[in-house]
Amino acid sequence: MEFPPCPASLKQIQHFLKIAQEHDARDIVVAYWSRLYALQVALKLTTNQPEESRLLLAIMDWLENVKKEHSENEAITNEVAAQAHMENYALKLFLYADKQDREGNFGKNVVKAFYSAGVLYDVLQTYGELTEEAIHNRKYAKWKAAYIHNCLKNGEVPISGPMKEEDEENDESTTENNENNAGSNQITPEDGPTNEFNEAAGGGDNSNEGNEYPSVTTPPTAEEILNNPSKLPSPPVEEEKPGGFEPFVPPTTPHPVYTPVTPIANIQITPDQIIKAQKYCKYAGSALNYDDVKTAIVNLHKALKLLTTGQDD
Repeated sequence: MEFPPCPASLKQIQHFLKIAQEHDARDIVVAYWSRLYALQVALKLTTNQPEESRLLLAIMDWLENVKKEHSENEAITNEVAAQAHMENYALKLFLYADKQDREGNFGKNVVKAFYSAGVLYDVLQTYGELTEEAIHNRKYAKWKAAYIHNCLKNGEVPISGPMKEEDEENDESTTENNENNAGSNQITPEDGPTNEFNEAAGGGDNSNEGNEYPSVTTPPTAEEILNNPSKLPSPPVEEEKPGGFEPFVPPTTPHPVYTPVTPIANIQITPDQIIKAQKYCKYAGSALNYDDVKTAIVNLHKALKLLTTGQDD
């Protein structure tokens, strides 16, 4: 579907529309929720100009059609499943970018991955307030994208990992300055990935001499990147990283051990508790879609405990 151009008055939603366009043919769930969030933001900004109305009506029509065509896709029709899908997608993209950055594999592909992850964490606000982890990752991803972009454009070599600040007091302001004071070097939705990014997904030419950007190609999805681990660079050698603002990386722990729950006799489960248990089950199902067995087990345990004892963790 061809959409009307985005007017200057709605410039704030360009990033979300760009992400949606990139995923139309690859992940309709990401495309759907990115456009829905763009619509929500635009409705707060619109001044009811004709060019604004044309775009917003086109987005509404598209959303309605997609919801009908994919009525059996829970990640589109159900917000709980959608949130799990989007959170997993954003986190995988973020961890991919962070891994490449820490290995010193700089390039426009890493900028694009960090940038896209930051935008997707914005989209997650559709479902309510962001978790502490999501807020942390969003801030770091946007700062890192701006920092690497500016270094490459200025012919400088970026520093891997978090920056080392002179003191903790300057950490907050330095992060915001890297995000907001990019000037003419500011990242735009048109800043695309490179062949290096495509190579990580299993194809393309990985040529990047000097500080010149390779030609722009269409980015793979997070799933495409992570489903081809043999194409990714080898894990980095453990070494001391600069201090400062550390991105959140989920700790690796063994699968939780199941402890049988003793049911409480004649327990009365409320409708709210039933809804909460259904959410845990849906979270578990979504986690299994990404081979995340640990998260699935944890959520199933929570559902079982809630239904047998009425207690919630």
